[in-house]
Amino acid sequence: MTSTHPRKRPQRRSETPHGPQQTTGLQQIRDTLPPAPAPCTVEPAPRPVGDEVPPELLALVTYHCRRINAYLARAQHLQTLHGTCMKQWQRLVLYVLTDALAHNHLLVGTLAAYLQRQDLDADLLRRYLQSPDPDRYITGEAVQHLDGLTGAVPEEAAEPVWTAIGRRIARDGG
Repeated sequence: MTSTHPRKRPQRRSETPHGPQQTTGLQQIRDTLPPAPAPCTVEPAPRPVGDEVPPELLALVTYHCRRINAYLARAQHLQTLHGTCMKQWQRLVLYVLTDALAHNHLLVGTLAAYLQRQDLDADLLRRYLQSPDPDRYITGEAVQHLDGLTGAVPEEAAEPVWTAIGRRIARDGG
C-alpha cells in the first residue's frame, strides 16, 4: 500500500561514486599504471602447499597493512596539525600517501611473485591483479622481499634490505 502523504524529508543521495561507475574508474587507473622500471618474471619453483595459506603470506599482508593504515591515519591527522598552512600540509600529506602507496605496491608485487613462483596460470594472475600486465607490480624489490619471506639465499654478498625485512616478517609473524 502506498502512502498519499509526501515524504517528510527528501531522500538523500550519496555523492560518492559507487557501483559500476567506480569500478570502471578504478580499472582505468590500474590500466594506466606504468610497468615497473625493471620488471621481473619469477621462474616457477613451486613449494608443496596444502589448502591453508602459508603463514609467511599472512604475516606479509599483516605487516604491510599495518604500515599502510598507519600512513593513511597520519595523512588524515595532518589536517588537524597543519590545516591552516597549505604549504606544510601539501608537503607532508604527499610524503605519507606516497609511502603508503609504496608499501601497497610492494605487497601486491610480492604476492604476485609468490603466485608466479607457484606456477599459477598467467591468465589467472592477470585476472587477480586486474591488469593485463603483471610486470606493473613484480619488481626486483618484490622478488627480494619474497626471497626473504621464503628463506632463499641472496645472490649478492650483502643481503638486500627487502630480503632482510622479509626474513624478519617470516620470523616474527608480521
